Formats: sequence, structure tokens, C-alpha cells
Amino acid sequence: MRTIAVLTSGGDAPGMNAAIRAVVRTALDKGVRVMGVQRGYSGLINGEIFEMNRTSVSDIIQRGGTILRTARCAEFLTEEGRKKAANVLKVFGVDGLVVIGGNGSFMGAQKLSKLGVSTVGLPGTIDNDLTYTDYTIGFDTTLNTVLDAINKLRDTSSSHERVSIVEVMGRDCGDIALYTGIAGGAEGVIIPEKGYDFDELCRTILEGKLKGKIHNLILLAEGVGGANELAKKVEEVTGIETRATILGHIQRGGSPSAFDRMLASRMGVKAVELLIEGKTSRVVGMRDGQIVDDDIDEALAMPRKFDEKLFEIANMLSK
Repeated sequence: MRTIAVLTSGGDAPGMNAAIRAVVRTALDKGVRVMGVQRGYSGLINGEIFEMNRTSVSDIIQRGGTILRTARCAEFLTEEGRKKAANVLKVFGVDGLVVIGGNGSFMGAQKLSKLGVSTVGLPGTIDNDLTYTDYTIGFDTTLNTVLDAINKLRDTSSSHERVSIVEVMGRDCGDIALYTGIAGGAEGVIIPEKGYDFDELCRTILEGKLKGKIHNLILLAEGVGGANELAKKVEEVTGIETRATILGHIQRGGSPSAFDRMLASRMGVKAVELLIEGKTSRVVGMRDGQIVDDDIDEALAMPRKFDEKLFEIANMLSK
């Protein structure tokens, strides 16, 4: 393993820069040359590759986003596009590739590995929706960002005696809503894994008002529906002023938490170690506090296990 490359793909996540830093400095420490790929698979196909050194990753561990930038790439979805990407790596003398991203990015790494490219994936996604790992890079920071927002919303919601419905990211995985719902003391959590009963939601809000509750905070994952529509329906049925807040891409930004910096750093080191050992088609994760690696085919095929206990806790503590 003489030269490795690193790229970030898909949605950005806080901690990606910490992972890039760890990959670059670990490789250089072990005498391996490092190339940075700009704009994900799109940049790979277009040959947007440059050599990185220790200075390239100075003063980035505290920065959100990704210094390598990221982009979607329709061409890479084709066999011809992937072959072109593999040829570009060959032209630049790259022996191994570290891909930092989510499920779609891993599928790209999986296909490149079948074309003879040694690949290792790092889970960089705020959704925490990769089954094989307990936590993904960026998830913890996003939780803190959402928590800060709902703390502020609770102040104004209490002042006006409103219902506040907060829409967070999570099309298929409701972990952001579930975790912040518990940590933020929400009165309701609506996630794609469980759905919800509208009549029961309204009844809970009205019963809370009879008990003297002056406000209600509902966390809604985007995969279930829109906050604006739900807020309008809740107000019509309950007669209580209801406001929707869509946090949107603010959830992706911000300086990564200590947990995400540590997670990304540990995973970045592991990725380089795996490539140097001659491993390929692997993904790095965390289970029970330990950094682990799995076969990428097996990892992508793992069925997602929803944490029923956490959902039970959320419902129990909301009453």
C-alpha cells in the first residue's frame, strides 16, 4: 500500500473533517502517500485529485462540513462511470480508497471493490441509519444542535401556551427525533418506524391541557410527513395554537462534538490500518464502545433493528 485516497460523499456530517485528518496523518505516519478527492465520486470521475500533507489537514478538526466537499453523481451510478472512476485511481497510482459517507456512498465503494479497488468505508451520516454500527459520525453533534433548538422553542412555546411541532431529518430512520425527544423532554415523538395515531396525539394534547400543561413539544421525523400540515390539523382539532418549526439543514452544520471528533479520529486510524494490512471491501463501525470492521456486503445486508425499549422510554417519560 503505497498511495491511498480519501473522499467524502453524500450528505455532509459534522466530524467528516476529523475523519479526513485522521486518515491523512495516520497514512503519512506509516509512510503512505495520501491523495484527496474533491466532490466525492463526481470529482473522482473528473480527476479532481490532489496530494495531501499534514498541513492540508491543519486546523480542521473543529470545523463542520467537509474540506473535500461533496456532491451527488448520476454518472457514477452507471457501470461505465464506475469503470472510469477505477481507471482514474489507477492513473494516479492509488492503491486504496477511504470513502466517508452513508449508505449510498458505501454502495459505491462496494461496486468499486468489485472492480479491483481496495476500499474501506467510514460511516459519515447524521441519520445514524447504518445497522452495523451503534453510532455514525455526525449523529451526536446533530442531536446537540436539535436539542439546543428545542430548548429555545420550549421557552417561547411556554410563553404563548402553544403546541410546537419540530420537524427533524430522518426519512427512514427516526433516531434523531427519538433521541432528542427523550433528551429534550418532548411530549410526543413521531417516527417512520412506528407511525402515529392522529386522534391519539390530539387526545394526549388535550388531556395534558386539562392537567395544567401549558405547552406541548412534538418531535416529528421528516419521513412521516410535514410539520406544517400536521400543525394545521392539530390546531383545527384541539383549538390550541400550534406552530411548526422545520430545522432543515441547520442540523448538518456546526463544530463537531467531542464524541464525534473522537469517533471520527478512531475510525480514520482504523481505516488506514485495514488498507495497510491488505484488507478491502470493509466498513468501520463502533459496537459496545469498540471500533470494529465488517465486510461491506454483510454490513449493507444487515436488517435494521429498531430499539423498541427507547421508544417505550420516550412514551413513558412524556406523560
